[in-house]
This record gives sequence, C-alpha cells and structure tokens, in this order.
Amino acid sequence: MGKVQYYTEEGLRKLKDELQHLKTKGRQDIAKQIAEARDKGDLSENAEYDAAKDAQGLLELKISKLEEVVGNARVLDNSKMDTSKVGILSTVKIKNVKNGMTVAYTLVSEEEADLKANKISLSSPFGKGLLGKKVGEIAQINAPAGVVEFEVLEINY
Repeated sequence: MGKVQYYTEEGLRKLKDELQHLKTKGRQDIAKQIAEARDKGDLSENAEYDAAKDAQGLLELKISKLEEVVGNARVLDNSKMDTSKVGILSTVKIKNVKNGMTVAYTLVSEEEADLKANKISLSSPFGKGLLGKKVGEIAQINAPAGVVEFEVLEINY
C-alpha cells in the first residue's frame, strides 16, 4: 500500500487519463513493435525484439506504479480547508523580506508541481518552508544561495 497523496480534481483526472492512454494506446504500440520484430526472424539474435520486450516491461511497470498512485489518490475538498495557515492546495502570496519582491505559489503534490504555472511541490524547500505558516509570519527557505526569508502576505484556496 503506497502513501495517500492529495490532488486537485484536474490533477487526478490527468493521472487517470494518462493511465488509460498507457493501458490502451501504449500497450497496442508495444504489441505492434513486438509483432514486427518477431516477423524479422530468429528471436535469439534479434535486438529489436529484445528492445521491444524491454519496453513492454517498462510500460507495465509504469502502469502498475500509476495504478498505485491513482488508487491512493484523494481529491481535496477546498471547503474543509483550514485557511488560517499554509497547507496543500493553498495559494500563498509571499514577499521576499530582503528585496521586497512578491510572488504567489500554489502548494501541490509532487506529481502536480509545475514551476511555470507557479505550482510548487510540498516536498520542495519552498513547500517545506511555507507549510503551516500564517499570514504575517516569516518563512525561512533554504535556497541554493543560502537561507532566504519570506513574509506570508495572503493565503487563499
């Protein structure tokens, strides 16, 4: 049994779509590659056949891991969230204490993290530093350049 992870409805739907794609199109593509390689003759010296069988093993491993993730996934209900402190799926507006720059991030599971969309993982240094903080508190984030302090300005869901 894997660990329970929390997702947005959209994030869980993407995982389920990917799983469905791998089980259908992914398996069909691999079967076709194996059949084509088999048609080329002697299997004992057929590198294409070996490669296709390896790819099949990797695909099945990916499917089983994704099935476990989906099986342990839970969709968070925003209406039950504690908005007084930073938690998963909260969007937090922070200000760099040193230079005054502000930025907003949404804290998500590792699989949903996307820096371009300002979605950061709970397990990242930023996520760990912000988790549990309240408006007005200072979060100390271990950045590559050293510890950086951010003031929590707003918390939204």
